[in-house]
Amino acid sequence: MPPPVVLAWAMAAVALLAVPPAAAQAPRLEFGGSLKSLVLRSRDATGVGFGLNLNRLRLQAQGELAPGLAIDLQYDNELLLGSYLDTAAFRAAKELPGPQYWRADANYLERGDVYGRHRLYRASATVSVGAVDVKLGRQRIAWGTGRFWSPLDILNPVDPIALEREERPGVDAALVEARLGPLARLSAVWAPAPDRGSPSRALQWHGNAAGVDASLVIGRLRGTELVGVDLASQIGAAGIRGEAAWLRSPAGPSFARVLLGADYAFSNGLTLTGELYHNGAGARDPAAYDLAGQRAGRVTSLATRYAGLYAAYEITPLLKWVTYAVVNADDRSRAVDTRLVWSWRDDLELTLGAQRFCGSAASEYGRLRDGAFAALKWFF
Repeated sequence: MPPPVVLAWAMAAVALLAVPPAAAQAPRLEFGGSLKSLVLRSRDATGVGFGLNLNRLRLQAQGELAPGLAIDLQYDNELLLGSYLDTAAFRAAKELPGPQYWRADANYLERGDVYGRHRLYRASATVSVGAVDVKLGRQRIAWGTGRFWSPLDILNPVDPIALEREERPGVDAALVEARLGPLARLSAVWAPAPDRGSPSRALQWHGNAAGVDASLVIGRLRGTELVGVDLASQIGAAGIRGEAAWLRSPAGPSFARVLLGADYAFSNGLTLTGELYHNGAGARDPAAYDLAGQRAGRVTSLATRYAGLYAAYEITPLLKWVTYAVVNADDRSRAVDTRLVWSWRDDLELTLGAQRFCGSAASEYGRLRDGAFAALKWFF
């Protein structure tokens, strides 16, 4: 198949041809991107140390081609270096099929400790007619309010211990949103399955009343039937959030997932977020964990009871300390990610951090290895 960059330009060309000549003369597009280099030192499952250097160039074009027609194209070109490429974990990961229907990714270099790949990170076009928006292509559909977990975010699930938390793979889908008022909307999504199975399809209603944001979701996402609700409001200066979902999979019994969260920002620059999560699809006994589902990317949390804490403090306007802590209450394992983020310049950001995992060898987080990392990101 054509490489992703060819597909990106093909999509842009088709969108341009769809615009009337008079309107196509003055598109309002913004071009930019970023260049990121991340260095990680850790150990593999056998205890052997490895190094990884991930370099990612992201090019993006966003904006209006004409009134009522907008595009979002983001192309990634990545070069991976280091001994991590010799580990069993990497060999297994590179063979996994992507979570999207459209295979807009490919590797172009594989030689020893060097691996090159590219992909379309985002590729969508939005047509707006009156109060209705129709968005087609690879996109981020963000349903739910959870920071560590989200019972409603089935299409783009949250990984509570992801090293690059800001990276959220999109889904190839059609999204239709109708604005019903200043704070209300009705959304419908349809996404074909990557394995050519049953497509995902769901409806979401979102509204606001008496200072409470509320969402109701019903549908079938990635083969799982779902009915869920999402609520968010304020109590004084604190934000409170909650999600609850009832799910049923064809392969097993129905189960529930529930999330409770709270956020508070202090006047001294300290921000705290806490979440409690019940995962009815998980297991209390580590021997019953769905490790195969986790390796395949279908499962992000193995147990039933979790707690998460996020803390951030602005040491100076340019220097920020950030920590994420996750506790598995079933097997008592823990994961802590702490980092310093220095905004060296408006367009340059330096991050230094470490991940620490504690617990028994059979526990969810105890089986993972500690690591230290540094990242430099330039925006242009």
